[in-house]
Amino acid sequence: MTDRYDAEALSDFSRKLFGAAGMEADKAAIVAPLLVEADLMGHTTHGLQLCGPYLGALENGSMLGVGEPEVVSDRGAVVTWDGRRLSGVWLTATAVDLATDRAEQYGSCTIAIRRGHHIACLAAFLERATSRGCMVTITSSDPDVASVAPYGGTRAVYTPNPIAVGIPTDEDPILIDISASITTNGLTGRLHGEGRKLDHAWVQDAVGNASNDPAVLFTDPPGTILPTGGKDHGHKGYGLALMVEAMTQALPGFGRADPAQGWGAGIYVQVQDPSAFAGREEFERQTGHLARLCRDNPPAPGVTSVRLPGDGALGRKRKALAEGLELYPGIIDVLGTWAEKFEIEMPAASA
Repeated sequence: MTDRYDAEALSDFSRKLFGAAGMEADKAAIVAPLLVEADLMGHTTHGLQLCGPYLGALENGSMLGVGEPEVVSDRGAVVTWDGRRLSGVWLTATAVDLATDRAEQYGSCTIAIRRGHHIACLAAFLERATSRGCMVTITSSDPDVASVAPYGGTRAVYTPNPIAVGIPTDEDPILIDISASITTNGLTGRLHGEGRKLDHAWVQDAVGNASNDPAVLFTDPPGTILPTGGKDHGHKGYGLALMVEAMTQALPGFGRADPAQGWGAGIYVQVQDPSAFAGREEFERQTGHLARLCRDNPPAPGVTSVRLPGDGALGRKRKALAEGLELYPGIIDVLGTWAEKFEIEMPAASA
């Protein structure tokens, strides 16, 4: 039988790990449950798998666990922070909360953040705004990492550049979490380590031949991840990637034109309050109707039913909360090493 864990116990456990590594208690109390939230939703490469690397970053000083971001600019509805290498997960959650507060005042609020640390799973932040009836957009990039080539090219220029949007409806919210590349660094790295292949030709080797083998990303010179749309329509993902780079690096004022500072993130958060437009009730009447048109759509051959983005994640979350969370193999072993180091008791598992 596979071990399962209580989500709250995992959050408490990882919170203690972060605290032992030097993260302030208020930050650890936000970061830990958001990593668990990613696992609950099924985003296993961007949940507790990142806890170990984050703890290592706290230890070596490449992530700060203490302090506040520097306010570069604040015009009420538009804010810019220098994240000062603080936890990107904490920065993003704090930005979503502040932007939602400000959106209720101004109708919309945008926050751009430079020099944050890695922000984990974008989908995990969305319900912080949708639960308050607001629509939220989050994007991020890492100016120190390049793994995706521009459409038609063979040399990496930018990161997968994820984009997440949370849309409230009169039922479950729509939770979109996509990227400007077909696949991610996390998944290709995991599959390469396990000696497995991708489902399709989502990467290319160093001379531009499409491949389903993530090993081509680890050659010298390395191959690259293909933009969304692949060899056929990759100009679409390429365009999205350029937009994300501008939002997450050009707006906050730190990016690829600057000296590298290590694994991290440029972050862009925008929240809109429908009550400042035609009203929340009208907004949700429209989004709810659209959601039902999609879910009630006759499925194509081989498809059981049409789903909306977030349906699967919310279903997995409800199941894991009721039955216990099954972690991806190897994650608990890595956390066990840190627990032993910090003399923290491991969470109890149930079969």
